[in-house]
Amino acid sequence: MTRPNTLHILLLNALGLVLFFSWYLPPDHGFWFAIDAGIFHYFNAGLVNSRAFLWLVAITNNRAFDLCSLLCMGLLMLSYWQGATARERRHIFIMGLTMLLTAVVLNQLGQRIPVERPSPTLTFEHVHRVRDLLPISTKDASRDSFPGDHGMMLLIFAGFMLRYFGRRAFVTALVIVVVFSLPRMMSGAHWFTDVFVGSLSVVLVGLPWCLMTSLNDKIILWFDRHLPGKYKQASNISS
Repeated sequence: MTRPNTLHILLLNALGLVLFFSWYLPPDHGFWFAIDAGIFHYFNAGLVNSRAFLWLVAITNNRAFDLCSLLCMGLLMLSYWQGATARERRHIFIMGLTMLLTAVVLNQLGQRIPVERPSPTLTFEHVHRVRDLLPISTKDASRDSFPGDHGMMLLIFAGFMLRYFGRRAFVTALVIVVVFSLPRMMSGAHWFTDVFVGSLSVVLVGLPWCLMTSLNDKIILWFDRHLPGKYKQASNISS
């Protein structure tokens, strides 16, 4: 079981709150708006300046491409699954279930933040939209984009990789976060701050109470005791 480090948890919570309120409190979101607008207009201009870039954005924002992020996350976990014992594999499977449960709970909490924010493609006038430039189904707008649920799932995955598999897995997971959160920003379906303020602040406030206390280990142990299987005693790979 993980011994809680309350000071570290509170520091991460404070960081998340400071990050959120640095965006939420200033009129027009303060300096964050300039960052958001600059990133959006840079990528939006690229849609008409480069046909190859336009197709890249269209393909990577197709719903089918979301499966690629799941595939990459699955392959990272598979790399640890292959060298594991039967008991360790059971633990990895249950950890994955717990990760999904945590993502659902934190996402629901994030959706209760009193912010309704349309994506930049629905905020600015005279913008280029992928669906108007190519005959392909793609996500290039959202009526309520804050916080980014896709980015939140990726960040939660990174947190679980750090907790259960170490720094090398965490670094790989961070690459996955950047690669698969970037397409939504390139298409204008999300602002930069939807992920790196909204999603990140929710994760910094909620996830430490799961991964830096015994809560998550207790949930894994409960699943281990109640799910059918030959190896019902959880392994100790989480220590």
